[in-house]
Amino acid sequence: MAAVAIKSAAFGGRSSNLTDTHFNSIRFRKPLFGFRDNVGIKWGNLNLQGGGLKNREAVVDGGKRRGWGVVRCTAEGLERGLLGRRGHEGNFAIPERLKVVALMACVMCLCNADRVVMSVAIVPLAAKHGWSSSFLGIVQSSFLWGYIFSSIVGGALVDKYGGKRVIAWGVFLWSLATLITPWAANHSTFALLAVRAFFGLAEGVAMPSMNIILSRWFPCNERATAVGLSMGGFHLGNVVGLVLTPIMMSSIGLSGPFYLFSSLGLLWLTTWALRVTNDPQDSSSISTSELRLIQAGKSNAPPPKKGELPPLRLLLSKMPTWAIIFANVTNNWGYFVLLSWMPVYFKTVFNVNLKQAAWFSALPWGTMAFSGYVAGAASDYLLKAGHSLTFVRKVMQSIGFIGPGLALLCLNYANTPVVASVFLTVALSLSSFSQAGFLLNMQDIAPQYAGFLHGISNSAGTLAAIVSTIGTGYFVQWLGSFQAFLTVTAGLYFVTAIFWNLFATGERVF
Repeated sequence: MAAVAIKSAAFGGRSSNLTDTHFNSIRFRKPLFGFRDNVGIKWGNLNLQGGGLKNREAVVDGGKRRGWGVVRCTAEGLERGLLGRRGHEGNFAIPERLKVVALMACVMCLCNADRVVMSVAIVPLAAKHGWSSSFLGIVQSSFLWGYIFSSIVGGALVDKYGGKRVIAWGVFLWSLATLITPWAANHSTFALLAVRAFFGLAEGVAMPSMNIILSRWFPCNERATAVGLSMGGFHLGNVVGLVLTPIMMSSIGLSGPFYLFSSLGLLWLTTWALRVTNDPQDSSSISTSELRLIQAGKSNAPPPKKGELPPLRLLLSKMPTWAIIFANVTNNWGYFVLLSWMPVYFKTVFNVNLKQAAWFSALPWGTMAFSGYVAGAASDYLLKAGHSLTFVRKVMQSIGFIGPGLALLCLNYANTPVVASVFLTVALSLSSFSQAGFLLNMQDIAPQYAGFLHGISNSAGTLAAIVSTIGTGYFVQWLGSFQAFLTVTAGLYFVTAIFWNLFATGERVF
């Protein structure tokens, strides 16, 4: 039979050839993350009628790519799943969007591991240089001095140029800063502060890039799970950094962990540059059926026009924007207090050594990585069950704030490091539900300016993180304990949860 070329406008001019319209076997595949349709194996014939594919469609490989055949009829629909597919030769193939989210999880892991090295290394550095608790907080916060400036600019750059190029430059620069940190620490305190600020400047583009890339590579009903997987890598970075840093410092020296993580960043960069595109339409290895699935579930918002400035006054005139900003402020406040001070907390409050402090501090971050995936999967499940986007975002964010607030209040009464680690684990595990709350809500209300909105809210959150990181040091030096600051942080969680439920929405605003 003569080949029939079928071209669909949805694919921007992609075509497939049908050399035979008889299909002996069609496999119906399960969709994303294990939700299985009630279908098995079908037998049948497919006839092309009416000169088009209005009610029936067939897509088969066009020569360059191999993948599952996809058939859509009036009564039955087929979608390719995320967990894999079989080509015509029976080989197992991994969907391209799974490769993208895996690479994103890896770089987010490195992003946080590079940060947390200083949280451990600062203990011997403080002993060596005789730093007070208040000055120690200044050193810890120096990363945030650069981070606060790059968030807005980085978000705008991501909106304009896409996430691939922006995060690639970010990884190169922050790996370079990590590499020279030991030299800076040996040279002078000013050099160390300057390098850490430059490190933060480079890392400020990571979150906006992640949000934009995943929004382009995943349909809406998979985004929460994709973000959960990427942020799982981010939280595992804390575990990797907290566990490996003291081991390498004791065996190689203070420079060991800095050299290791900078080398891993450059290795990741090589893979990223060769394997990933800004948009799935530009990928040469994605299958037609996977591209169809992605495009069917994406927002129809047009990208910002070249040279167009985001409407800052308009964005700040709506209460849903402020709900996101306040949520980011509270999330960063609590997150950086725990990230920067937990090794010091366990050492000063419970008098454990540096390696034990690192292990006690690492356990909560490991569970947070898993709970972030659970939050994303639960969010997508609620959406598929028919609940409104507003309802789902409010439920997820309420869990992400009220849970940690209660856990931090209980932490004040912990009398052993094991009990303290349990309360910290609960606090951080529940706080990861914010990933399916405010972090995704930026794309919900302003898909056209999500990167810029992320930059605005993240800059406000970074300012709060600077205040909380430095403030913790002064509170501990002034009052002699962590209790007062933990109570203040818990109260902030509760107030912001109320504000979020009053003003947040899942509807598009801009």
